[in-house]
Amino acid sequence: MPKTPWKTSQYFVSPWNYAGEVVQGLSLPKKVEFHDITLRDGEQQAGLCFRKSEKVRIAAALAEAGVDRIEAGMPAVSKQDAAAIKAIVKARLGPKIFSFARCMVPDVKRALDTGVDGIIVEIPCSEHIIKWAYGWPLEKAIDLAIGATRFAHENGLYTVFFPIDASRAEMDWFLVTIARVATEGHMDALALVDTFGGVSPSAMGYLVRKVKERLSVPIETHFHDDFGCGTANTLLGIAAGCEVAHVTVNGIGERCGNASLQEVALALKTMYGVKTSIRFEKLYALSKLVQKLCGYKLPSNTPIVGDRVFEIESGIIVSWLRNCGLDHALELFPYHWTLMGQRPPKVLIGKKSGLDTVRYYLEAIGRAGEGDDDQLMAILLKVKEEAIRRKGLLELKQFERIARKVLGPAKR
Repeated sequence: MPKTPWKTSQYFVSPWNYAGEVVQGLSLPKKVEFHDITLRDGEQQAGLCFRKSEKVRIAAALAEAGVDRIEAGMPAVSKQDAAAIKAIVKARLGPKIFSFARCMVPDVKRALDTGVDGIIVEIPCSEHIIKWAYGWPLEKAIDLAIGATRFAHENGLYTVFFPIDASRAEMDWFLVTIARVATEGHMDALALVDTFGGVSPSAMGYLVRKVKERLSVPIETHFHDDFGCGTANTLLGIAAGCEVAHVTVNGIGERCGNASLQEVALALKTMYGVKTSIRFEKLYALSKLVQKLCGYKLPSNTPIVGDRVFEIESGIIVSWLRNCGLDHALELFPYHWTLMGQRPPKVLIGKKSGLDTVRYYLEAIGRAGEGDDDQLMAILLKVKEEAIRRKGLLELKQFERIARKVLGPAKR
């Protein structure tokens, strides 16, 4: 680990993250694997529909970005989904390819037909979901899970048991269920599933500890974002000893989405010093591809991959930039734009601009050093008036027009 793991040429985060009192309570694995679920759980976001060719294209981009595993889909959804999984397997992209299945042997057979390396086998786990959503007796859920996981294992699939709604289950029932599936069926790993995003970050350590007391298999995180805690829960699950993170590009997914690939990966690298296989410089392009194929655009201030993450309007920050220069840009930003393949900083001009912004823009139009303090202030006030009138930013030509009114024509 570097001498100052909180500050490198690529990022500058809080040194408190690495304080002895903080790290001594963590059970971080040496390496975290990323299990990307964009093509299955991500596509479950209402209104999304990926074609076969698009799924293959996204899978290739995920492989380029360094994910360890790709959950390529669920064959039972459609023939096209099954064909897409087969095509992704055939492409031999590098990551392990997984399929998703209900706790039924026929679903596992469909997965086997696609040639995947592993399978995620789901089962309702909370008593209320089993009773009200499925209308099953409780024992049926356990029996189905035992049969499906055993069949998957017997046919050579790496089997991850995926208990739906585990975070809202009664603890004793949950622990008995996973223990029985592990002993009577098969479980290479257990996914801790927060289907409705209802577990708090402060509960994560407790949950992981309770599971580790019963099972010795690796634990994987699968957390939804209904309360905005998907990324935080994933990080704290890993800090408690989970080894695999289920994530989606841009955090897409059912209802409010899943833990975000880019957020979890960058936080692990910078705030926890955890090794991953992620190629961070590919994340911005990957995000753009998924946005394009989803047919929607992320908010411009989306962490890490938002289009305006490195754009500056506030006058004080422009002053900092002028004082620090791009060589010391980490005084202004927590991570460098090149780290994730982002665009370099851009100074914008509008209502929140200051005098240093006016100086910056005068330089941009070839009028550096012109104007006394009163003239610069006059330009700034006119900029603010125009920005308020437009309810937005000014373009360079509009600034140039204002500068000409105050300073007169440019000297040739």
